[in-house]
Amino acid sequence: MTRPELSDDAAVARYRAELRTVGRNQRLAGFALVILGAIAVWAAGYAGAAGPAVQGVGYSALAFGWVLMLAAIFLRTRYHRRRMREMD
Repeated sequence: MTRPELSDDAAVARYRAELRTVGRNQRLAGFALVILGAIAVWAAGYAGAAGPAVQGVGYSALAFGWVLMLAAIFLRTRYHRRRMREMD
């Protein structure tokens, strides 16, 4: 990989846009799971007999969503470090 050209504002904007694409699917899926998990945990009080199961599914979705979001952050950081490293 080559080091990004960051000589002007337009180049910096292009590199930031490039960084936003790294791990985007994981971030969006993680965000969706966190939202759905929070809704499931909130709705568990209204689920009657299925409440404990809905709550368990909600907490599982929350945990997996956060894992996906953290994985996306890790991928983006690793990509950025690799790009900023000088290649000889």
